[in-house]
Amino acid sequence: MTFIELMTSLIFVAIPLGLALFLKLGLERDILIATVRSIIQLLIIGYILTFVFESDSPVFMLLMILLMIGAATQNIIKKGDGIPGITWMILLTLVTVETLTMGLMLWLGIIPFEPEKVIPISGMIIGNCMVLSLLFLNKFKDEVERSDEVIELILSFGGTPKAAIERSLKSAIRTSMIPTVEAQKTMGLVQLPGMMSGLIIGGADPMEAVLYQLLILFLILTTASISAVMVGYLAYPRLFNQKLQFVGLTYRKGKTT
Repeated sequence: MTFIELMTSLIFVAIPLGLALFLKLGLERDILIATVRSIIQLLIIGYILTFVFESDSPVFMLLMILLMIGAATQNIIKKGDGIPGITWMILLTLVTVETLTMGLMLWLGIIPFEPEKVIPISGMIIGNCMVLSLLFLNKFKDEVERSDEVIELILSFGGTPKAAIERSLKSAIRTSMIPTVEAQKTMGLVQLPGMMSGLIIGGADPMEAVLYQLLILFLILTTASISAVMVGYLAYPRLFNQKLQFVGLTYRKGKTT
C-alpha cells in the first residue's frame, strides 16, 4: 500500500465524521484527534520497528517491549484512580504476564527469539492485558462503591477483609474475562481474527495463519485470567487500613490508607 492509497482510505474517516456532524454527537474533535494520533504514532512505530528489525539487537527489542509496557501502564492507571499504589500494581502485572507468557513460548520453542516474532506478539499480549485490566478496574470500582455497606457489615461481624470483598472481587474478575471467553466461542464463525487476516493478506498459507491465530487466542485467554486476578488481589488490600477497617476508594471518601 502506498501513501496515496492510504490518503484515499481517509474516506472511511470522513463517513463517521460526517455522521457525527449531522447527528450532532459531539464526537468530531475526538474522531479527528484519534485519526491524527493514530497516523503519527503508527508511522513513528513503523520507522522504529524497521530500525529494530534491521539491527537484530536484543537490547533494542527489550527497549521496545519496555516502551509498550510503560505506555500501557500510563493508560491503565487513569482507571485506577482511587486505589493507592495502582501504578506499581499495573506495572508488576504487565511485566509478570509478558515475562511468563513470552518466557514459556521461547523456552518451549513455540516461537524463535527474533524481533519479527517477539515484538508483535508481545504487543498483542501487553495490549490485551491493558484492555482486560481496564475492564476489571472499571467493574471492580463500581462493585466496591455499590457494596460498601455490605463490606462494612461483614467486617463488623468479625469477617476478614478478604471475606468481605470476595464477592465484589470475583464478580469483577468474572465480568472482565467474559468478553474474551465469549469471543473465542465464535472465532472463525462470526469473524476472522486480526492476526489471521493480516497473515493471509500478506500472502501466508491459510493453515499457517490459523496456527498462529490459535496461539494468540490461547495467549489472550491466559492474559485475561492472570491480569484480572493479579490486579484484583493486589488492589483489594489497599482498600483497608492497618486496623483492617474498610476505607474504600480514596478519591471518593477523601482518605488515604
